[in-house]
Amino acid sequence: MTATAQTLTAFVGFERIAKGSRKEVFAQLRQYSGSAPLLIFDDTNGALVDLDLREPAQEPTAAEAPRSVGRPKLGVVAREVTLLPRHWDWLGRQPGGASVALRRLVEEARRIHHGRDTVREAREAAYRFMTAMAGSLEGFEEAARALFAGDQERFLALVAVWPEDVGTYLQGLAAAAWSEKDGPT
Repeated sequence: MTATAQTLTAFVGFERIAKGSRKEVFAQLRQYSGSAPLLIFDDTNGALVDLDLREPAQEPTAAEAPRSVGRPKLGVVAREVTLLPRHWDWLGRQPGGASVALRRLVEEARRIHHGRDTVREAREAAYRFMTAMAGSLEGFEEAARALFAGDQERFLALVAVWPEDVGTYLQGLAAAAWSEKDGPT
């Protein structure tokens, strides 16, 4: 699975005014001279993004970049995992040790639950955006219930009366939430 570049969308009120990479949105918003508040969303997860529109700080060069813990060439990040002693015993008996066994278990779970996870993540992203942008709009609660119930037809009917840019963006975030084979999560 390859990482994709972060894309953002900016709104003033219910109108979308910028969309693109972080750098592109930054450049577009630097031109914005209005006084209305800006809301900027991550297109992947629907989360609000705090984008400082003042002059950008110089990015550190390779020589100045701080060193991180772990094995940088492999992208390994050390984190803490709390397990019961019997779990550690079982992991320790696995070929390759605990780390190899945990990686194998995680990869298997990711593969098995990919569809369900995609549906859940799309619903959560759509709900994050809905809460920030449409929490006061007519039909918000009913639309949220339809979203989590997997009722695409009702959801689309409820958001159809919302401002066009909000509804369009929301439908894009929720697109993967309508998997019938995986059902509601």
